[in-house]
Amino acid sequence: MELRHRGGGSSVLCFGSKVETSSWDIFFRNANAGAAPGTAYQSPPPLTTSLSTLSQAQSLVQAQPNVDKLVEDHLAVQSLIRAYQIRGHHVAQLDPLGILDADLDSSLPADIITSTDKLGFYGLDESDLDKVFHLPTTTFIGGNESALPLREIIRRLEMAYCQHIGVEFMFINDLEQCQWIRQKFETPGIMQFTNEEKRTLLARLVRSTRFEEFLHRKWSSEKRFGLEGCEVLIPALKTIIDKSSEKGVDYVIMGMPHRGRLNVLANVIRKELEQIFCQFDSKLEAADEGSGDVKYHLGMYHRRINRVTDRNITLSLVANPSHLEAADPVVQGKTKAEQFYCGDTEGKKVMSILLHGDAAFAGQGIVYETFHLSDLPSYTTHGTVHVVVNNQIGFTTDPRMARSSPYPTDVARVVNAPIFHVNADDPEAVVYVCNVAAEWRSTFHKDVVVDLVCYRRNGHNEMDEPMFTQPLMYKQIRKQKPVLQKYAELLISQGVVNQPEYEEEIAKYDKICEEAHARSKDEKILHIKHWLDSPWPGFFTLDGQPRSMTCPSTGLNEEDLTHIGQVASSVPVEDFTIHGGLSRILKTRGEMVKNRTVDWALAEYMAFGSLLKEGIHIRLSGQDVERGTFSHRHHVLHDQNVDKRICIPMNHLWPNQAPYTVCNSSLSEYGVLGFELGFAMASPNALVLWEAQFGDFHNTAQCIIDQFICPGQAKWVRQNGIVLLLPHGMEGMGPEHSSARPERFLQMCNDDPDVFPKLDDFDVRQLYECNWIVVNCSTPANFFHVLRRQILLPFRKPLIIFTPKSLLRHPEARSSFDDMLPGTHFLRVIPDSGPAAQNPEQVKRVLFCTGKVYYDLTRERKARQMEADVAITRVEQLSPFPFDLLQREAQKYPAAELVWCQEEHKNQGYYDYVKPRLRTTINRAKPVWYAGREPAAAPATGNKKTHLTELQRLLDTAFNLDAFKDLA
Repeated sequence: MELRHRGGGSSVLCFGSKVETSSWDIFFRNANAGAAPGTAYQSPPPLTTSLSTLSQAQSLVQAQPNVDKLVEDHLAVQSLIRAYQIRGHHVAQLDPLGILDADLDSSLPADIITSTDKLGFYGLDESDLDKVFHLPTTTFIGGNESALPLREIIRRLEMAYCQHIGVEFMFINDLEQCQWIRQKFETPGIMQFTNEEKRTLLARLVRSTRFEEFLHRKWSSEKRFGLEGCEVLIPALKTIIDKSSEKGVDYVIMGMPHRGRLNVLANVIRKELEQIFCQFDSKLEAADEGSGDVKYHLGMYHRRINRVTDRNITLSLVANPSHLEAADPVVQGKTKAEQFYCGDTEGKKVMSILLHGDAAFAGQGIVYETFHLSDLPSYTTHGTVHVVVNNQIGFTTDPRMARSSPYPTDVARVVNAPIFHVNADDPEAVVYVCNVAAEWRSTFHKDVVVDLVCYRRNGHNEMDEPMFTQPLMYKQIRKQKPVLQKYAELLISQGVVNQPEYEEEIAKYDKICEEAHARSKDEKILHIKHWLDSPWPGFFTLDGQPRSMTCPSTGLNEEDLTHIGQVASSVPVEDFTIHGGLSRILKTRGEMVKNRTVDWALAEYMAFGSLLKEGIHIRLSGQDVERGTFSHRHHVLHDQNVDKRICIPMNHLWPNQAPYTVCNSSLSEYGVLGFELGFAMASPNALVLWEAQFGDFHNTAQCIIDQFICPGQAKWVRQNGIVLLLPHGMEGMGPEHSSARPERFLQMCNDDPDVFPKLDDFDVRQLYECNWIVVNCSTPANFFHVLRRQILLPFRKPLIIFTPKSLLRHPEARSSFDDMLPGTHFLRVIPDSGPAAQNPEQVKRVLFCTGKVYYDLTRERKARQMEADVAITRVEQLSPFPFDLLQREAQKYPAAELVWCQEEHKNQGYYDYVKPRLRTTINRAKPVWYAGREPAAAPATGNKKTHLTELQRLLDTAFNLDAFKDLA
């Protein structure tokens, strides 16, 4: 029978063979007697040995009563080694304060030898401490030795796993990775530093510490969320960047909360100190557009020389709101984009570093969502280094009340990321761990976590009193010697530096701060653009001049429309078998192309295909977007006979086209939308779209919408052209699959309902001044145009599109090629073109509406034979509001009542947004009536009959010309 140890070769054991048993007996006896490595083993007699020889071997075994004990002892030692590898971190001295347990458990593991009486757990006793035991291949504590006394084995295990570093890795199911980690921490004497490295570490600690002290001296009553208690973070980050730069990385994208952000900006990214100091001036005026944000939320982009590696490196710190961890997926998306655009398919040039607080890391679900993107093909960034600033407190909440897991970092175990806990008051241990983390990422291209177990010297901010809630902890903190002082004293005692050299280093940095402070007083204007994390050089100018505030026609020549349509209705790969149902869909597409018409899916195809020809990369992401939730898109074809063989016809349109990326996401909205937002930040020359499975589901991504998309330009002067596709419409499908909550997006629009804009180039200038664009198209052609306009505009704004469900296959929701040819463009308003428009003076009512309810209204108008009495005007672009076009419409029908008609409930949808703007448009000359569903708490009924009853009621109201007389 052959037994194979993972990675350890094989050995043949003949169970029941006393010949083989005797050879192992001899081996263990020789090893126990101290035989030199390689000499303990003696070959067994050959299988043809005579019976007399076997008899002698049997008598030899019987003469050795301790054989079983020897075997058991060796197995016990192997179990002991494994126990330290698995649970040694529970015993490590991680808390700098010495009062808490980093794992929230004060008990000691029974299988860790903390005293000699615990040897009994393994069936050993003190007499075994000096016995020599052979070491297994799964440990490196022996160095060049293959056997050690038990006493030395335990000592070396304690040095490797129970000092100031706690290593969690034994849950990783890859032997090579486990062996790599063991070697990094178990090899004797591996954590050595040269005197020069120690001096560099001291200098970085000086900068980190004195920066905070300088801010405290100058602005003692200002919030800054300083780094006191974890000053080692600065050398930690610089170590990760240095090692990564050495391994070939030239672009690092970072995300972090507010604690320590100013220090990171100053001493890691090397932002000019005067730019930071001037932010504390309350008299500072804003020079640029937008409201800006507080200084400890802002980001930065900087390219400089890394002095350690003498290589250029670009550092970007993404702006982050107070919504902790919200920037995590944004950073990952931006990193993925930068890797994509520079062809870095393995993450060797571009990487991300994410900083976290301990309470947020454990408490915020977005951390888990982001981790689960880490190894998905269309979302992986090939490894992120996570650094947790573990204050052992969350605002005022004790960690025992903030999480159920032993460590705040346990969520990282779901992706088999190694976790290195380290006492932040041991700078050399921190630097060593950070070097290992950077090497891990470079070697395996997987996530890794560094848990800096530290403390927070002040309260939640500098104005907060922590003694209210954590008196014992803060009594100890008040007595705690700062890490800089402790490390300086250590190096002075070692003779690495002397006191004058140390004081000179402090004086040198203090002088730098003072001089920068003096220069900062000359800054009277806040240039927020100095704080951009994603500049787009060259985009806002053309031939050195600002780009013209115009938008060309978004139409396309017929030849291109036909070509795209033909590819969209075919399979451009030989010997590829598609589903029979899909064959019918493609055939229908082909017939539409012949008839010069498009439906919704084909219009989208043509918009995408035309942009790809123009060199615009397109990325469409979301749950089930490859096929489309409503089985309408089918951008990825699957061979019915060959597993995992796919075809993306969109990538076969043109010889030198831009790439098209369409990718089904994990079942996440918050994380994936944040990722796509970050991807869109990297370049303005890409169309990045996120589609909700149903529009209702964007509410679990509300933080990204509220904090980044809606106010992004106002807060950080950062334009972004991301597109949100949100299926919306009352179809009788219940409250979870009906409403994309248009009222929420419209409420956050920044246009004034009471002011009629006086603008040149009204349509484009209005777009430039809004915070985002909100549309609800009723025709495929308009959908085509708005997608193309998103790229052809001379600036970038987020675009919110309420997309249809039933209109995807509605026979009337078709557009002609004529509506998409050169010279055509997006229609903000589609006026009535029927009999009512021919005799506008006779029209009694104008129904303003948006989206699919238009088709319900036209059907009902025709059924009531009221085409000449009622005009129906479609508002395709809701924000910015088309004041100019609707004014023209209202003036066209002088005798008509004005009614806003919607299928949504009165307290939802568009009415509260549209009504005051319509009244401003007509100068309040008439009332604006409402026809639609009554107010309700839920977005829609779940009962089909009730749905139809409600729909008929709103149609009755819309076309009953006497309905509003009593109200009037």
